[in-house]
Amino acid sequence: MTVIAVLGLGEAGSLIATDLVRAGAVVRGYDPRVPAPDGVLNADSGRQACQGADVVLSVNSAADALDALADGLPACAPGTIWADLNTASPGRKREVAQAAGDRVRVVDVALMAPVPPRGLGTPMLASGPAAPDFAALITPFGASVTVVDGPLGSAATRKLLRSVFYKGLAAAVVEALEAARAAGLEQSLWNEIVGELTRADESTMDRLVTGSHRHAVRREHEMAAAAALLDELGVPARVSRAARDWLRDLAGRSDRAPATL
Repeated sequence: MTVIAVLGLGEAGSLIATDLVRAGAVVRGYDPRVPAPDGVLNADSGRQACQGADVVLSVNSAADALDALADGLPACAPGTIWADLNTASPGRKREVAQAAGDRVRVVDVALMAPVPPRGLGTPMLASGPAAPDFAALITPFGASVTVVDGPLGSAATRKLLRSVFYKGLAAAVVEALEAARAAGLEQSLWNEIVGELTRADESTMDRLVTGSHRHAVRREHEMAAAAALLDELGVPARVSRAARDWLRDLAGRSDRAPATL
């Protein structure tokens, strides 16, 4: 039977480990703060969890990725797949691979959606030389893995670039609604944002990207005024000032028209 170690049993790690057990894998779990869920063999250390494992899933924070490796690595057989599922920069993923040396085969894995409620079925991207082997090993248990071209760290790069957009957009919406609430116009702006998102298409991208380059000077002044409004309303203008600064940079470029795809 396939033996899988799961290091980190927070919400994501516990759901993934439980799904693996249900699919027929032998799963050993370790987390210094929480016990293993039902069906998962509770290990006393990362080293004990990794003993005899075919694959190790490191589901920790980026700050704990190297510590998890140091704890479990001595027990790993040569060639074991070490799948780093932590949300970390490509540089941190490469640090893990460098620290692992030739003992294990490190795979960069990026979880591309919140783990609840899909658990192991959460879409994953995997990169690095051992990514195809990781996908072949874990897909039969119900995982959804797409192997991406490029070196280790390519999966993390794709995830974090998308995060710049999604989380940046979320921050802009939250800031705008906070200001609208202070101005007594929250529902009106809410409706306007919903309408814009609902109607979004290829022309929306052109208006956002090409328009920002072409009209950078005017839009910089507009965002400076918007930041001043938020100051008057008592709302921190973090995103507004960041947008102003980006537009100022664009205005200073010699060629403000971006290449089209």
